[in-house]
Amino acid sequence: MTPAIFGVAGPELTADERAFFNEADPAGYILFARNCIDREQLRRLTDTLREIHGRPRLLVSIDQEGGRVARLRPPHWSDFPSGEAFDHLYRLAPASAIEAARVNAHAMALELGEMGITVDYHPPLDVRQEGAHDVIGDRALGSDPQQIAAIGRAILDGLARGGVAGCIKHMPGHGRSMCDSHKEMPRVTASEEELEIDLAPFRALRDAPIGMTGHLLFTAWDADNPATLSPRIIAEIIRGRIGFDGLLLTDDIDMEALDGSVPERAERAIAAGCDVVLNCWAKMDDQLGIAKVLPRISDAAADRLDRALAGTEIRSEGGDKAELLAKRDALLALTGEAA
Repeated sequence: MTPAIFGVAGPELTADERAFFNEADPAGYILFARNCIDREQLRRLTDTLREIHGRPRLLVSIDQEGGRVARLRPPHWSDFPSGEAFDHLYRLAPASAIEAARVNAHAMALELGEMGITVDYHPPLDVRQEGAHDVIGDRALGSDPQQIAAIGRAILDGLARGGVAGCIKHMPGHGRSMCDSHKEMPRVTASEEELEIDLAPFRALRDAPIGMTGHLLFTAWDADNPATLSPRIIAEIIRGRIGFDGLLLTDDIDMEALDGSVPERAERAIAAGCDVVLNCWAKMDDQLGIAKVLPRISDAAADRLDRALAGTEIRSEGGDKAELLAKRDALLALTGEAA
C-alpha cells in the first residue's frame, strides 16, 4: 500500500486512474466539489473506488466543515454552518453549543455515510487569534482552548455516531498564521510558552483517530522546516508533547507554502514522521511521482490506519437527519442568528 491519499480528477474514474489506483494501492482518496454532482453519481464513484481495492473499509475522505469549507452543498446536500456559529452559542450557553455541535456533526456523518464517505477532515482545533489571516477565521471554534476542545469533542462524537472518523487539524496549530499557507509559508515567531495555548486543544483531543499537520514554520521549535516536514516537531511536539498516537496526515502536499517538487515534498514528509501524504489535485504526473518515491506504508502507520477506520461503515440508519438538523437549528436560534 502506498502511504498516500490521492484525488480524483472528475465525477467518474478515467481508465488511467483506475489502472494507476489498482497498481499503486493508495491508503485512500479525497473528494472535492469536482467529484460531487449528485447523490447517485457520488455513491457510484465511491462504490467504484471500493471495487478496485476490495478492502472491507476504505478511507474515502472529504473536507466538510460547514460554512465556506463544504464540498457538498445544496440543493443535493444539506447546508451546515461554520464553526463560528457554535463559538457564538458557546459564549451564551455552553451546554447548548456542545449539543448543537454534536447533533450537527451526527447529521453530517449520516449524509456522508450515505455517499460512501468514511473520513471527514473536521474539526479544526486552531485557536483563533486576533489580527491573524482569515485562512482560519470563521472556521475556528473559538479563541479559548477549553471551549475549542469541548466543541471539538462534540464534533468527533457526532461524526462517530454516524460511522465517520473525524480528523483534528492543523497540528500543532494554524491560528497564528499571518498569511494563507495555500499561497506562502506562514512564519510563527511566538515563544514556546505562548504556543502552549495552541497545543492545548490538540492535547485534550489527542485520542482522535486521525490528525493533520499544518504547513507552518515555528521558529521556537524548528527554524528551518515547517511542521509537516520537521522530524523534531512531529516527534517531540505532535507525538510527544501533544501525545497524539493516531494516523498522522499531511495537509495538502501541493500547497505553495512548501518548496521542491510534489514527490520530493511527499518523500520528506514521510521521512519526517508523517504516516500518510495527502495530495488533492489529481495531477497524474504528481501522483505517479509520489507512488514512485514513497516506500510502502510502515507497519505502524498501517496499524493506525486500521484503528482510524475501525468505527466506520456505510450506514443507512442510526439517526433521523431531519430531527437532528431541527434540533441544531433550535439550539442555534438561542443566539438570535440564523443557522
